Amino acid sequence: MRPYPFTAVVGMPDLRLALVLSAISPAIGGVLVRGEKGTAKSTMVRALAGLLPEVDVVEGCRFSCDPARPDPACPDGPHTGAAATRRPARLVELPVGAAEDRVVGSLNLERALAEGVTDYQPGLLAAAHRGLLYVDEVNLLHDHLVDTLLDAAAMGRATVEREGVSVSHAARFVLIGTMNPEEGELRPQLLDRFGLTVEVASSRDPGQRAEVIRRRLAYEADPDGFAGRYAEEDAALAAEIQAAQKLLPSVALTDDALRQIAEVCASFDVDGMRADIVTARTAVAHAAWAGRTEVSTEDIRVAARLALPHRRRRNPFDAPGIDEEQLEQALRDAEPPEPDDDGPGSGSEAPSEAPPEGGDGGQTPTAGQQGGGEQRAGAGKPFKARLFRVAGVGEGERGRRSRAITESGRTIGVQPTSVREGKPHLVATLRSAAPHQRDRGRAGPGLVLRKGDLRYARREGNEGNLVLFCVDASGSMGARSRMREVKTAVLSLLLDAYQRRDKVGLVTFRAQGAELALPPTISVEAAAARLEALPTGGRTPLAEGLLEAARVLRVEELRDPRRRPLLVVVTDGRATSGPDAVRRSHAAAELLAGVTSVVMDCESGRMRLGLAAELAEHLGAEHVPLGEVAADALTGAVKSRLGRAA
Repeated sequence: MRPYPFTAVVGMPDLRLALVLSAISPAIGGVLVRGEKGTAKSTMVRALAGLLPEVDVVEGCRFSCDPARPDPACPDGPHTGAAATRRPARLVELPVGAAEDRVVGSLNLERALAEGVTDYQPGLLAAAHRGLLYVDEVNLLHDHLVDTLLDAAAMGRATVEREGVSVSHAARFVLIGTMNPEEGELRPQLLDRFGLTVEVASSRDPGQRAEVIRRRLAYEADPDGFAGRYAEEDAALAAEIQAAQKLLPSVALTDDALRQIAEVCASFDVDGMRADIVTARTAVAHAAWAGRTEVSTEDIRVAARLALPHRRRRNPFDAPGIDEEQLEQALRDAEPPEPDDDGPGSGSEAPSEAPPEGGDGGQTPTAGQQGGGEQRAGAGKPFKARLFRVAGVGEGERGRRSRAITESGRTIGVQPTSVREGKPHLVATLRSAAPHQRDRGRAGPGLVLRKGDLRYARREGNEGNLVLFCVDASGSMGARSRMREVKTAVLSLLLDAYQRRDKVGLVTFRAQGAELALPPTISVEAAAARLEALPTGGRTPLAEGLLEAARVLRVEELRDPRRRPLLVVVTDGRATSGPDAVRRSHAAAELLAGVTSVVMDCESGRMRLGLAAELAEHLGAEHVPLGEVAADALTGAVKSRLGRAA
């Protein structure tokens, strides 16, 4: 089936422009496309490959070397006097579950040991050289693979090092990733490595939505005929891209333009210099796309809108975006003076406008004044939280919380002989093969190796867990100062879960029962939003909250058995939903006794009943007062005890 035509996609001008600019100048660093499901993200990316010009490659080279400038370190080289051929630019798709060897390539260790030759099998990075590398759901990709991709995209090379053997090859490609933010975010460090980012959403205009349906149905009924109707438009766009690529080296980036770029990036308080460099490269590409040979203010404006939104986020819970007024002000402040400018004092500045009456200075409802007798309190600034781990050693998803047997990490032994995957253990392999050399007729210096001799390393690293919060939202927690403390502590734990690549869920209990406010998800942002809007009030059905947490954990054990749970119960320990509420809560707690748990004690005041500590005993959980959730509090307590001991 022919791909959907690029020019047939309805709307989404920002995504269209970002993809075109990245095709014109791959040095921009690729595009990250964020948006809800069903917004044609993948359709546009796959269609882009058909617009790229064909590439000349060395005939027979598995690494697509350019005949005019072959890679001197190419594993298939040298290419002196080699014949050339032409082929279309490739679109290589990287599956979410791909192994590292599939991405970067692998060495044939058996041949390396037995014959002393480097037999390198290229991976997806080699296939994508001088083309497009597309990663759908890039936020679900393992962090170490994302790091590998972005490093290759930034350096233009991929390197494989195994057991002292190193192979390197060129890997210059346009990296395009798509993601649904509801399924979790990329870490800020990884976000920054993408050159441009675009937010896409489905149109709310009925006419535009109807046109999308009309075109899609027409394409599915007759793909070739539908593509043929847009072939001329696609060809024209491809010619414009090729013309812009040729013009790109001639575009001048003046000192005034550089000063504007620096002013804009500084005004948004972005970290590092990558934002400035990407904005400059994007502005140059946009000028070439517009047919100009000098970067203008409009080019910088467009570049900033695409290059800065994901770099201005100060923490993972900040919404991406850019303040248009701030951008315009920064551009005006950095504009060079006009030639006929009369200098300072030639004009008068307009007086600043006073805030309108009834505006920000007027009375507004406080966070705790909500309808229906409910109260809401906002969270404060999150802090660095203590690290809580799941007991034992797991084998779950790669993360940064609890000990686990993983594909990477420190080598702690050798896998059983039945395990035939992972990274080879060189010493164990040699020991396995050594006793059989005489029987195998070894005559020379090379080792006679068989596949059965290969042994694989057992490695210990860290895993991500399921962190389920069970939060008391009853009236006893309703004091605004206390609920603010609680939300700040939970938000800090959510931030910690985000950094450690955990899955999170949120159970709340108040009034007559408990509810699953957020099913377990890797979108920590969704949990933070639900927490911020959490109302309080009513009785304290503690038993119901614990039973709901137990139900959620049972379901998740079936859905995701490799991800071990950590239960965080946030309560003052009171139970007021019926005459036997305390007994029922203790019975419910004992049902969860096998789960690694933490009770975050929110009891305050001079007269404390110690109910949360009692609940922790029934849970078999660690008891942590609310004020000791911060890592600084634990450090201070340790220093204080050491000081007294001295």
